[in-house]
Amino acid sequence: MINSNNQSILPSPIRITGTHIAYLHLCHSKLWLFAHGLQMEHTSDLVAEGKLVDEYSYPQRAERYQQIEIDGVKIDHYDAQRGIIREVKKSKKRAYAHTAQVQYYIYVLRAHGIYVDHGILEYPRLRETDQVFLNECSYGEIQSWVEQVHSVIDDVNCPVLIKTSLCKRCAYRDFCYS
Repeated sequence: MINSNNQSILPSPIRITGTHIAYLHLCHSKLWLFAHGLQMEHTSDLVAEGKLVDEYSYPQRAERYQQIEIDGVKIDHYDAQRGIIREVKKSKKRAYAHTAQVQYYIYVLRAHGIYVDHGILEYPRLRETDQVFLNECSYGEIQSWVEQVHSVIDDVNCPVLIKTSLCKRCAYRDFCYS
C-alpha cells in the first residue's frame, strides 16, 4: 500500500522474522510480497510438504523440545537444557538462506537473554545435519541483514523479478509470472 507521499504504508514497526531473513537471501521480490501481506505459502503444496517432513521425520520432537515464540520469531524445536535450536528443512540441497535463518534465531534469542549455544539444520531427505554457530563477527552481519530487509520492504515498488532456478518451485511463481 502507498500513501499520498509515495511511501510504503506497513504495520509499524515490522517485526523481522526468520522468514524475512531467509527470503532476503533467496529473492527480494518474494521478501517484498511477503512483507506486504501477499503470503502465498498457505496455497503451496511444497510448503505443506515441508511441514509434513518436519512433523513425520522427527515425531518424538514435540515431547522432548519446546516451542518458543518471541518478537515474531517462532522456533519449533528448542532444547533448553543444551541450548540448541533445531530447524528441519525439506530441501534436497543446502542453502545459505537456511543458515542465515538459524543464525537470526540465535541472535534474537540471545538478545532476549535466552541461552543458545548453537543451532542444527536437519535435512531428512539428505540424511545430513549442519551445525550453525553465531560468533561476535556475525552480529554486525545480522544487523546489516535487518537493515537490508527494511530497505527492501520499505520501498514503494516490488523489486524487479530476477529469474532463477528457485522460481520453478516457488509459492509466488504464479504471481511473479502473471
